[in-house]
Amino acid sequence: MKQSILLLIFFCFVLQAYPQKYVKVWSDEFNTPGLPDSTKWGYEVGKVRNNELQYYTYKRSENARIADTVLILEARKEAYKGSDYTSASLLSKLKGDWLYGKFEFSAKVPTGKGTWPAIWMMPTNDEYGGWPRSGEMDIMEYVGYNPDNLYYTTHFEGTDGKKHKSSGIETTYPQPYSKFVNFTFIWTPTSLEWYADGVKKFTYTKPADDKRVWPYNKMFYVILNLAYGGAWGAQQGIDDANLPHQFLIDYVRVYQLK
Repeated sequence: MKQSILLLIFFCFVLQAYPQKYVKVWSDEFNTPGLPDSTKWGYEVGKVRNNELQYYTYKRSENARIADTVLILEARKEAYKGSDYTSASLLSKLKGDWLYGKFEFSAKVPTGKGTWPAIWMMPTNDEYGGWPRSGEMDIMEYVGYNPDNLYYTTHFEGTDGKKHKSSGIETTYPQPYSKFVNFTFIWTPTSLEWYADGVKKFTYTKPADDKRVWPYNKMFYVILNLAYGGAWGAQQGIDDANLPHQFLIDYVRVYQLK
């Protein structure tokens, strides 16, 4: 018994002396001009979801390129494969997939009606079933018709029988299109936390050991995309006058506890 107590005291001392800390395990600083790094990013292709107007293109520098150490996702008005608009959506699936961690992004959103940029995470495998049963974590969303607001949301099945529940917040952020904003997302076994420029904006705490309200115990990957129009982006119409629009990302950094 005495030996067990001494061991417990010893381990408590070790934990205090050497606490867990976040260590960077994956990143992209976008320092190399040209197309995005193919070892880190794949592409969504086509007209994918939400009745959006753009066609997501594959390895097309007009829509996704690195210049001046920044990733540029560009939405353009042009005829392309049956669509009148093009843009890009990059994803780290099977190139950067994680279970828990701290995720940091520096990004500058576009402005103008119709724009709908997002930084979000989706499950690598739909182990609990199709959307939203396996979860979705929206680290940042923005719609151009509401230019001084940012959105932080998570989606899951829920237990009310409606098969879709979300938890999140809309926050005021004056002119996020005028500067790079640092977005931090911390995902642990018991909570999801959203920060903008170091200020906590929202927390979703694990309600129960129930996949319907907490499917966030599986691997997820990152998506960076610039949508145009669609179910949310075009709620107050679109304005093509200022196209092309650019969503700029300065860096993506992923940390895990060591």
